[in-house]
Amino acid sequence: MKFKHIIYIFLATGLVALIGYRISADKKETGQGNLKGGAQSAVKVSGMVLKPQEFSENLSLSGSLEANEQMELRSEISGIVEKINFKEGSKVSKGQILFQVNDRELRAQLSKVMTAQKLASENVRRAKLLLEKEAISQEEYDISEADFQFALAESQLIAAQLAKATVRAPFSGTIGLRYISQGTYVTPSTPIASLVNTDQLKITFSVPEKYSSQIGLEDRITFITSNSKEKQTAKIYAIEPGVDLATRTLKMRAIAENPEGKLIPGTFANVMLPLETLKEALLVPSESLIPIQNGKKIFVAHKGLAKEIVVETGARTQNSVLVLSGLKSGDTVLTSGVMMLRNGIPVKVNILQTTDNSTE
Repeated sequence: MKFKHIIYIFLATGLVALIGYRISADKKETGQGNLKGGAQSAVKVSGMVLKPQEFSENLSLSGSLEANEQMELRSEISGIVEKINFKEGSKVSKGQILFQVNDRELRAQLSKVMTAQKLASENVRRAKLLLEKEAISQEEYDISEADFQFALAESQLIAAQLAKATVRAPFSGTIGLRYISQGTYVTPSTPIASLVNTDQLKITFSVPEKYSSQIGLEDRITFITSNSKEKQTAKIYAIEPGVDLATRTLKMRAIAENPEGKLIPGTFANVMLPLETLKEALLVPSESLIPIQNGKKIFVAHKGLAKEIVVETGARTQNSVLVLSGLKSGDTVLTSGVMMLRNGIPVKVNILQTTDNSTE
């Protein structure tokens, strides 16, 4: 019986020793594996060596085209339209008669007051002769003079109203769609048609305040419209005197020639402003930048490790971004797999050729 107990104790001791040995061996293998893994866990990434290059900075902005002159034609007086002297979509010249409102009543009133004016004028002449002979008082003469001035003012008022019955083009341009017909009764609130001068077009756009000092009057800009990829040119002729506090931008306006009528008022314009040309600019691919709370960061390779650097950026092109601070010439910028990188992890960099960083 004692012999059997000794065997059981011996077997239990051997089993415990075996288990302890296996645990120790597993720990050792795990430790060795970690060591080997640490030496082989460098992340494979692509990168490029920064080299200074010339960069012409262009600022791309949104703008809109407006007619140089534009108005909605209306009659200043109420009445029936007797004549319409324009065709929809036609060109008209400054001073050309566009339409006429019935003015017979005004002409009759003018004839009446002109008769009264002549009588008042004759009364003044007679009163002056009598005053010289001291046949009337100065007061009586003054009353006759006042009657004449009143008649004169009334005739001038009706003549002015009569002139409003004939509507002329205030500037040369193109007539739009017509909203009335001959015989229509119109009032000052009745729209007749629009008149637009498109020989020149205005382009209104807003520039961020940090670039406002680099742009001034007489500067040339280029732009393209949504319905054409042909580049057009314009000259800045007006600038708002102050920055908009809500948007922190400065509004500007340029004028563009439009002799062939290709540009249409109201269309969208993509404005490109030429800024300074940098001789030693540092440009990085757009995909290498990572947005963070207070700006942007980028990873560079330093002694085989990924190093995180916060950078300040400027203008961008189709593929690249100008870096203003944080990097220097010769830095190896990591360009692929950057979202998986962490500061200080080992990296194995495949250096790529520098891409073309021409501006848009």
